Amino acid sequence: MSQDAAALREEGNHLFKSGDAQGALSCYTKALKLSCDQTEAAVLHRNRAACYLKLEDYAKAEADASKALDSDPGDIKARFRRAQALQKLGRLDQAFLDAQKCAQLEPKNKAFQELLRLLGTQIQQKVRSCGFRMARLLFFPVLQAAQNLVVLSREDAGAEQVFRNDGVKLLQKLLASHHEDIVLSALRTLVGLCTGHQSRTMAIVHELGMPQLCAVMGSGASAVSLAACHLLQVMFEALTEGMKRDIRGKDEAILPEPSRELRSMLQHLLDMMPAATVSGPGRDSAINLLVKQVPRKSLRNPDNSVTLWTVDHGLKKVLEVAGTVPELADGPPLTDNTPMSCSVLLNKLYDDLKCDSERENFNRLCEEYVQYYFSQPALESKVRAIQAVSVLLQGPSDVGNRTLELSGVMETVIAMCASENLIHQQVAVETLIHAAGKAKRASFITANGVALLKDLYKTSENDRIRVRALVGLCKLGSAGGTDFSMKQFAEGSTLKLAKQCRKWLCNDSLPATSRRWAVEGLAYLTFDADVKEDLVEDKKALNAMFELAKSEDKTVLFAVGSTLVNCTNSYDVEKPDPQLVELAKYAKQHVPEEHPKDAQFFVEKRLLKLLQAGVVSALVCMVKQESPALTDACKECIARVFLALVERQEDRGMVVAQGGGKALIPLATENTDVGKVKASQALAKITITSNPEIAFPGERIYEVVRPLVNLLHLECTLLQNFEALMALTNLAGINERLRSKIIKEKAVSKVEGYMFEEHELVRAAATECMCNLALSTEVQKLFLATGNDRLKLVVLFCGEEDERLRKAAAGTLAMLTAEQPELCARIPGTTSHWLEILQALLLSDSQDLRHRGVVIALNIMQAERDLTEKLMESEALEILSVMAKEDTDARGPIAKIAQQCLEVAVRYGIIKSAEGSEEYNV
Repeated sequence: MSQDAAALREEGNHLFKSGDAQGALSCYTKALKLSCDQTEAAVLHRNRAACYLKLEDYAKAEADASKALDSDPGDIKARFRRAQALQKLGRLDQAFLDAQKCAQLEPKNKAFQELLRLLGTQIQQKVRSCGFRMARLLFFPVLQAAQNLVVLSREDAGAEQVFRNDGVKLLQKLLASHHEDIVLSALRTLVGLCTGHQSRTMAIVHELGMPQLCAVMGSGASAVSLAACHLLQVMFEALTEGMKRDIRGKDEAILPEPSRELRSMLQHLLDMMPAATVSGPGRDSAINLLVKQVPRKSLRNPDNSVTLWTVDHGLKKVLEVAGTVPELADGPPLTDNTPMSCSVLLNKLYDDLKCDSERENFNRLCEEYVQYYFSQPALESKVRAIQAVSVLLQGPSDVGNRTLELSGVMETVIAMCASENLIHQQVAVETLIHAAGKAKRASFITANGVALLKDLYKTSENDRIRVRALVGLCKLGSAGGTDFSMKQFAEGSTLKLAKQCRKWLCNDSLPATSRRWAVEGLAYLTFDADVKEDLVEDKKALNAMFELAKSEDKTVLFAVGSTLVNCTNSYDVEKPDPQLVELAKYAKQHVPEEHPKDAQFFVEKRLLKLLQAGVVSALVCMVKQESPALTDACKECIARVFLALVERQEDRGMVVAQGGGKALIPLATENTDVGKVKASQALAKITITSNPEIAFPGERIYEVVRPLVNLLHLECTLLQNFEALMALTNLAGINERLRSKIIKEKAVSKVEGYMFEEHELVRAAATECMCNLALSTEVQKLFLATGNDRLKLVVLFCGEEDERLRKAAAGTLAMLTAEQPELCARIPGTTSHWLEILQALLLSDSQDLRHRGVVIALNIMQAERDLTEKLMESEALEILSVMAKEDTDARGPIAKIAQQCLEVAVRYGIIKSAEGSEEYNV
C-alpha cells in the first residue's frame, strides 16, 4: 500500500470515529484508487461498508462487504456488516447464514448473538404471517424453508410446532436432497427437536428410521457426516437420560438391558462398521459415537450392560475394520484416522469390563477373529489378522499380547518384515514396533529387534519402510527414558536418528502418515536433552510438526503432545533422596542421572523458543479436535505443556492472546485426574497475574471457578492449593455473581479449612480469599450464625505477627463490621485481648493496617455505645487523637476516619473537646 493510501486510510479511521461517515467514505474511496495490495483493498472495502451502513445505503454496504469477503472469507467484521446490510434489505435467510457463521466463530460475542436472535424473531414472524402449515413453508425457496425450520426449532415452542405439524415428514424429504446446505439445515432442525426431549426423539427414530440417518452419516460429505453424528449423539443423550430416570430407586444389582430404541441405534452403528457403502468419514463418525456413548461415564456406576451388549453383538464387526488394510482391494473404505479410532474404541470397551469372566470373553472373541483369518491359506488373510493384532496392541495391549502369542503369529510378523510386497512389509514392521513396547512374553523383540530394524533402515529403498524402521529403533533406543546414564546407542547415534526424523518430517513429498511416523520417532528420541535442543533450534521442523497437529490426520496428536512434554520437561520426575543415592552408589547399584541440558536454564530457553515458534496455536487446534484420537492421555500431555508454558509470568499474556486460556477450560474438566490438576493449575496461574475479565471474557470466566475449587483438595500440593486460593481471591473481588458461583461450588468450607494451614502463605491466601467472599451476604450470614468460631478466628488473626495475614484478617473484620453492625457486639466475646489487638492495628507501622484498624474502630463505635466507652477509657482515645492530627494538610483518609471516631464519641457525650484546642477529654 502506498504511503498516500495509508495516510488516507488513517484519516478515514479518524473521521469515522469522530462521527463523520461521509468524510470517512471519501477518504476510503480515494485510498482504494491508490491501493495495489489485495489485502489492504479488502480492509478498505470492509471499512467503506461500515460507512454505507451509517449512511443507510444498504445495497452498497452489502456489495463492499462481499468484496472484502471475496479476498478473505474469514474476515468476521466484513461478514457481520454484510449480515446487517442483508437484514435491512429484507434478505433475512442470507443475513441469518452470515450471522450464524459469525456466532460460530465467536460464540460469546453479544452483538453477534443479538443479531442472530433478532433475525430469528423476524424469520419466525415471516413464517407465521404465511400460516404455519408445512405446505405453506414451501412458499419460500426450499433452502430458505429449511433454514426457517432451523430457526423455529431453536426454541422449544417452535420445535413442538414443527413436530406437531408434520414437520418430520418434510425433514425426511429434505434429508433426501442432493443439496448439502438443505441436508445440513434438516439435520440441525432435528437436533432442535430432539435435544432434551425423549418422547420426540423416540418418535423421530421410529418415523425416520435409523437406516436413513446412518446413510446420511455414511455419505461422503464431511460436514454432513459430522452434523449427522451430532444429531445421533443428541438422540443418544435424550434416550440414555430417560433410562437413568427409569432405573432410579431400583436395586443396583438389577442391571437393565438397554432400551429397545437405544439397542436399535447401537445395532445400526455397529452394522456400519464393515459396510462397504459407508464412507471413511462416516465410519469414523460412527466409531466416535460408540466411543462416547457405550462405555460408562463413571466407573462408580455399576451398570455396564451397554458395553457387554456391544461386545457380544459388535466386537467382531469392529475388528473387521481394525483388520482392514486400505491398500488391499478387500475391505471398507477408511481414513488415516480409522485404525487409531478403532484402537481407542477397543480400549474403552475393554476398560469398561468389570470382572475376569467379561475380560476373558473379550479375549476369546479377539482370538477367534485373529485365528480365523490367520488359518486361511491366502497371504492377504494373514496380513488382515496381523493388522488387527497391530490395532489391538495400540488399544487394549493385554489383549494384543495374547493374540500376538498365538501359534505362528510372531514368526509370520518377523518373516513378513523381509517381504518384497511393500504393503505386507509395512504392516509387519508397524506390528513389530507396537509389540516392542507392549509384548511381555516376547522379550526377544527387544533383544533382537535392533539388528532387524537396522537392517531394514539401511537396506530398504522405500522411505515409508525406512521411517517406520527408524521409529522402531527410536523406541528401542529410548528404553532408559530421561536417565542420561542409560543410553542404548553409541554416542551420537541418537542425534543422527533425530536428524533423519526431522528431515522426513519436513519432506512434503512424503505422505502425511509417513511424516506422522517421523513425529513418533521424535516422541521417543526427545527423552535425550541433546535432541530437544536440536529440535527447538530447527524452526522448519517445529513448523512442520505444528502444521501436522492442525491437519486432518488426528493420529499424530499423541506423538506431538509427547514430544512437547519431553521438550518442556513437563513430565513428572521424582528426585531421589540424597542419602539413598549415596547408599546406592556404595552398593554399586544404578543411580539415574539428569542430563546437564535438562537444567532449568535450558528448559526456560526451550520454552521461549517454542512460544516464538507458535506452539500455543498448535495446542489450541489440538484441543478443538473432535476425534477419538484426542484421548485423555493426549489431553494430559497438552495440559502438562500448557502448565510449563505459563510458568513464567511474562509469558502468560502471549498464551492468553493466542487462545490458551479458552483451551485450558475443557482440559480442566475432561481429562485424566492428573491432566485436570495440571490444566487447573495453569488456569490458576493465568487468573492470578492477568485481568480475569480479559483473559476469560463473557461467560467463560464462570467456567474457570470449578477447576480452581477442585484444586482445594488434600491430594493437591500446597503450591496448587496456594495458587487456587490466590486465583479465587481475584475472581471473588470482581462481582457478586462470581462470588455466588464460588459459594455454589462449595468453596467456602474448603477456604475455611486452609485458614488453619500451618504454612503462612497458604493461611494468608485463604484469609484473603475469605475477605473477598465475605462481600457476599450469604457468607456474612455464616459469620452471623451462632455456635461457631469464625469471627473469633478473624479477630485473633488480626493480632498475628505475619503482616500479610493481619492485613487480610483486618480487611475481613472491617468489611464484616461495616455490613453487619450486630457483629460488633460479639467482638469482645471472641477474646479478652480484643482491645489490645485493635490498638496494635492502630499503632502499626503499616499504613494499610492502620487504615483497616481505624475503620474497624469507627464501625464498632457507630454500632455500640458501650463499646465506645470502653475504647475511650483505654489508650485508644489518645491514639485516635494523634491519628486525627496526622496529615493535616492533605487530610488523608486515616486522619479523616479517626476524626469521625472522635466525633461519634462526642455525640454520645462520652468525650468533649477542650475549648480552644484539638484535645479531647473523657
